[in-house]
Amino acid sequence: MTTDQKKFELADDFLQLARTALTGRQQDIQLLIHRATKRFKFLYPDLAEALLALLQESPTRSSPLRKHSEAPLPVDLDSRLQLLRVERSNLDHEPIFSDEMSMTLNQVLTERKSSHVLLKHGLQPTKSMLFTGPPGVGKTMAAKWIASKLGRPLLVLDLAAVMSSFLGRTGNNIRFVLDYAKNTECVLLLDELDAIAKRRDDSSEIGELKRLVTVLLQEIDDWPSSGLLIAATNHPDLLDPAVWRRFEIVLKFANPDSLKIQQLTEVLLKPHMEDYSVWSKVLSYVFAGKSFSEVERLINLARKSSALDGKPLQEKISNYIYHNEFLTHDQKIALACELINNGILSQRRVQEITGIARETIRKYTQKAS
Repeated sequence: MTTDQKKFELADDFLQLARTALTGRQQDIQLLIHRATKRFKFLYPDLAEALLALLQESPTRSSPLRKHSEAPLPVDLDSRLQLLRVERSNLDHEPIFSDEMSMTLNQVLTERKSSHVLLKHGLQPTKSMLFTGPPGVGKTMAAKWIASKLGRPLLVLDLAAVMSSFLGRTGNNIRFVLDYAKNTECVLLLDELDAIAKRRDDSSEIGELKRLVTVLLQEIDDWPSSGLLIAATNHPDLLDPAVWRRFEIVLKFANPDSLKIQQLTEVLLKPHMEDYSVWSKVLSYVFAGKSFSEVERLINLARKSSALDGKPLQEKISNYIYHNEFLTHDQKIALACELINNGILSQRRVQEITGIARETIRKYTQKAS
């Protein structure tokens, strides 16, 4: 490349930067500066280094928690309802993740906490993630956990408020929300993404709703690396194919297996029971097939019932075995042996709550010994 060509490219970049600066869109300005650092990394290393320093020293600092009065949350012009809500990001307990999921999420945290290292190599931290899976499996919990670890508020898009009675304004609502979040140091969660990002070939959807998908795709493409966008859906099959390509990381959440249920119940029961580890193993059978949120709900119901009538928590938990219609005969035998071998309940009580005869229980416990 000749000297004149270098000067021409530099002048062109400067002109484009000036034009963008006049629009006041800070995320676009940051993007142009970042591109310039990559282009001139070897031609003008001192300039590239200085630009990188500017990017690191001047992140967006507005926060809906610190500057709420200066930057109020966006509202729908018709209903005046807030389009975003600020979620509490401090958690009652650590989420239970699979090893693979934990590795991916920690990688995202490391990237954002060491973004200056990535910038020096012309790289950007992950800026968009898609969480899929049935209700109650930890998608929102994971978003809260990420926000908590980053020390940022979690903003959640309220789809009920965004969908204006005047469909033409719904696209504007989405733009208001995303523009606000782009200029705020936060983690943005688009919950129930399928409600606004349905397949554009779905014949049941009218044209205005289909255009919302295009608006959403444009906004995701425009997302700055200074922010983190997380979308979640319970119905991934409804998503427009083009939506999937916009997200750098896709994580599939599933109902917990018996080991994950045991780990969660240990966390929930440990402060309240001495023999929590044994009961956690028992409940891993009883709660098989249930989601994380359902397991936590049932444990909390047992605790409330125990507190109200003064009866032991163990008794309330054992009721889940007695009323469980979904345990197989073999699972009930395994439960009975677990309860007897650990001295939790008498053979008579175990027979009552499992329906397994004492002779059968004795036979299987003797085999195990």
